[in-house]
Parts: sequence; C-alpha cells; structure tokens
Amino acid sequence: MSAHVTEPFIRVESLRKAYHRGDEAFLAISNASFEVAAGELVALVGPSGCGKTTLLKILAGLQDWDSGEVRIGSAAHPFDPSRDIGMVFQQALLLKWRRVLQNVLLPAEILGLPNRASRERAGELLAMVGLGGFEDKYPYELSGGMQQRAAIARALIHDPKLILMDEPFGALDALTREKMNLELLNIWKKSGKTIVFVTHGIAEAVFLGTRLIVLTAGPARMADNIEVVLSEPRTLEVKTSERFGEYTRRIYHLLGMD
Repeated sequence: MSAHVTEPFIRVESLRKAYHRGDEAFLAISNASFEVAAGELVALVGPSGCGKTTLLKILAGLQDWDSGEVRIGSAAHPFDPSRDIGMVFQQALLLKWRRVLQNVLLPAEILGLPNRASRERAGELLAMVGLGGFEDKYPYELSGGMQQRAAIARALIHDPKLILMDEPFGALDALTREKMNLELLNIWKKSGKTIVFVTHGIAEAVFLGTRLIVLTAGPARMADNIEVVLSEPRTLEVKTSERFGEYTRRIYHLLGMD
C-alpha cells in the first residue's frame, strides 16, 4: 500500500513574470518553483527589489504572470482569492476616522458577513492580539506596533485560509519589531493559518519561518527552499543558538553577502 501524500496548499512551478515598459521588458521573476503545506509560516527572503512583492501579488490574485503555474487549494477545497485571503502591509492602513473595532470589521462588512457574529469574532481577535479594551480607540491613539496588531486582526476577521504579509514590521523600531515577531508566532499558532511573510531581514526570516524561500536579486530566482527546525517554543534566545547561526550564514552565502 502506498503512503498517503498530502497535496500542497500552494504550488508554484516555473513561474515567470516580466514587466513591459515601452519596447523594453524587465524580468521580475524567473523560474520560481516551491510548495507550501497548509498551516506553514513561510518566509520569502531576499534583497530589496528582487521580486518578493510581485510574487506576493501573484499569490493574492492581484497580478498576472507570463508563464508557469500557480495553484492554491485543491479540487476538494477550492480557493476563492476574494474570500480566502487576508493581507497585512508595511503600513497598517487603518482608516483614521474609524475606531479600532470598526477597522477590524471592515472586511466582514465588505463581504456581507453577519454583523453580530463578526462583532463577536472581532472582539475575540482583538483580545488574541493583545488589544482587548482598545476597541473604541482611534488609530492615532495607538502605537505603531498596536496598529499593526489591529491590522493583523482585520486580516483574520473573515477567517481566510491564507494570510499574506508584505514586510509588515519594516516600519517599526528594532525592539518593537522583535516583540511583534513573538506576537506573530503566537497568533499563527493560535489561528492555525497558512502565512506567507515577505521580508529582507535574514534573522527575522529564520526566526519566524518553518520554511524559507530564498530569492536572489531581481529577477527573482529561487536560490533555495529551506526547512527550518529550531527548538520550540521559539523565544528570542533561539537567536543565540548555533543552529540559528547556521541558517543565517547559509542565507548570507546564497545572497553573496559572506
């Protein structure tokens, strides 16, 4: 009897994307291939301008591509980008005239989800991200890290299958960023969501990811696909371990930074 093979949640195969400016073509992604299992936290890491955001937009259904295959979900569990994706950007992009609870509820309103159940879920999510009691605050009353927590709660409100995060902590100071990394791991474990996290921070990628997709400078080429095995639960002490150092040195080498 053959072993049961779990179908990947995301499959990207021989992906190519070029932007055309007049008669010139700029190759953004060249021959990228990888798979992501359901429930993984995958970090896409590489230098600025290497095509990470383009790849994220393709996964979100916001950008077409020239050749190759991109498949999310399966025939048994079809995937609807308009319903099954939550996105978090570098800026929280909260509506300044809406209170925190109203900001979190926005995707549920757009999708026409039941109001009472959505408000209940919003309260639970705000408590999960450490913003219980801040429901009636306006964005300007929150710190940068708190605004990003609200943005994460907003991305989860409609119970999507996939969370896409585009350098969500890049605008935060170093200490707040480390705290948010810990918060994200906690949120990921509690929610069980599949997360694709874009960063150019090598240490951040190793700390967060169960898998690292390493992309070289544009056009984005797959340099490696690394499974990360670190002691659990991951605390900041993990960053001092020899294994953590091995992963970071491996990425530095792949990116020609050693």
